[in-house]
Amino acid sequence: MPKQHALFGRPIRLAPRRVSFLLFSLGLFALFTLFFTLPSAIPTGPSLSKSIADGKASIPKLKNPFSSSILNPFRPVVHPPAIQKNSTYGGSSWSTHWTWLSPFSSSVTLDENRSLLPPLKERPPIYCYYDTSAQRDKATKDAESDLLLTWRRAWWAQGFRPIILSPAEAMSNPLYDELQRQEVETLFKTDMMRWLAWENMGGGLLAHNLLFPMAAHEDPLLSFLRRGEYPGLIRWEGLDDGLFAGSKSEVTAAVMTALRSPEKRGAKSFIEAVPAETFAVDKTHDGVAFYNTKTVEKLYSQVADAIGTNRAAGTSSLNTLVNSHLHVTWQDLFTRGIAVLKPLPTHTTFMIEPALKLATWLSMCPDTPMPSSCPPNNPKCSPCVASHPMKISTPARYQNTTGLYTIGTVPHPYTRGTLNSLKDTIDVPWIRRDMTRDLWLAELTKELLGTGLSASARILTFKEAVAGEYATSHSVWFTAERDEPPHDLDWYFGFRIPVNATDGKSETPVPGPERRPKPEHDPKDGPIPKDDEFAREPELLKRAKDVGKSKLEKDVKVREAIEAWNLADTEAWRFARAFLARARVERLKWEEEESKYAGGAGHDKEKKRSAWGRWGE
Repeated sequence: MPKQHALFGRPIRLAPRRVSFLLFSLGLFALFTLFFTLPSAIPTGPSLSKSIADGKASIPKLKNPFSSSILNPFRPVVHPPAIQKNSTYGGSSWSTHWTWLSPFSSSVTLDENRSLLPPLKERPPIYCYYDTSAQRDKATKDAESDLLLTWRRAWWAQGFRPIILSPAEAMSNPLYDELQRQEVETLFKTDMMRWLAWENMGGGLLAHNLLFPMAAHEDPLLSFLRRGEYPGLIRWEGLDDGLFAGSKSEVTAAVMTALRSPEKRGAKSFIEAVPAETFAVDKTHDGVAFYNTKTVEKLYSQVADAIGTNRAAGTSSLNTLVNSHLHVTWQDLFTRGIAVLKPLPTHTTFMIEPALKLATWLSMCPDTPMPSSCPPNNPKCSPCVASHPMKISTPARYQNTTGLYTIGTVPHPYTRGTLNSLKDTIDVPWIRRDMTRDLWLAELTKELLGTGLSASARILTFKEAVAGEYATSHSVWFTAERDEPPHDLDWYFGFRIPVNATDGKSETPVPGPERRPKPEHDPKDGPIPKDDEFAREPELLKRAKDVGKSKLEKDVKVREAIEAWNLADTEAWRFARAFLARARVERLKWEEEESKYAGGAGHDKEKKRSAWGRWGE
């Protein structure tokens, strides 16, 4: 017979479930009492304070371990960080912080829609001098303006802040009047105006407008110049007046020496007017190419003859030659070709079409007046041959491989779900029951990270691939909801991609399907779509774009549900979109500042080319 419990002589009948609930409630009450009432019960009276003052041992006051924890439901509400200036563009918003490499931006920004990006790297200014007061006809001015635009674009892509100086900066220098009172050679006076303008800006880097960076981003010379720390006043052997580096004090001392040197009367350049020991001479300059008159006449006689016959036409020909050398130099860096990433390949063929279009343009041979020529700093280059274009492949997984350029297309989870399932309508029950979480990111990083890691670890690898120091010059990422590639990628690559400003088509006729470089699709990367399924992709992608922009309650509800179900994929999409948007905001802000000055030659055309359609989503 079971034992009968009694209380005050009366029998007690409790069901086992009630006993368990009662014990659980008592235990929870005891824990609550321990953590929230015990710390406040410790006395801090006069005797304890006196013991502390006398240096005697005291009982430390206990601190509630949950007072500031995110697990404490009674913690105070935290203000989000202040919104930074110029941190919103085209539907994207971001904050900049050194802790950017965290799985989810909202843990720092406290805003689900604001991405956390790495701090912008400081761009050292590089100056060139352009005499706007010289007499030129309109055709020559336009040709030289285009050449200055090429100069600015090339240096910007390499991480510098290119600034064009004019006589206005030279005349602001206190030493200008002293120069005007002296009887010197005209060529020397012109060269001195260049140095006065540079000294007025505080030193740094002074380059000729015909000197271009023509190497990889990691080139030792370019890396040294980007650091902005120069031991003494430096010039480079064989570059003549092509490039100088030095601090303001050293530049000022050199200018004073040149102005008061007895050698200046017969000198025709600044270098001739100062002692040889004024400069530290560096012999290594493989990272830059100088297209001065001597070099052009020696290596590019066809262009030199054109300049001698018609300066405007010849300058345009030189500009085309320089742009082609910049493009060919980029192609030579990526010997393994271009990888247009295609995770989940069965139903994303149409989705990656803009990326494939960009890869085709990059792989094409650029226009050039001398097709078999090489840059002056790399006479053994591999000129582009139309019959053997760069290899284009469509791997399903990201490969961190030297010599391979990556173009990534990042879909919103709704876009991915629509295309991968071939469903034109998605609802919340389907998301919960049938949709695999963060599938795109898992497929993308499977080769690097395997299959056992969480989405939090994978998103860190993705962010490194997009915004890491090495990655920015070896890949570009944009969202799948675009109709065309971003139209201002010239500034990202450093040379003019053959894209027409009005209709997004190639200025150079794009080869037809029979001549177009075909991407190599490895069977191990997955099957290609069937004809009937491929025919549905454009309609489904358009449907996904419409839902992404819709403000209808049902669409917003589904969009929010699918984002919550795919936190890592959503984080990747927002991060890639914000990173490219911030790069454009940085450049547009710089353009706006430079357009105010006389040295902003080429800005008008630059502004037109940068406003190619609606860049934002």
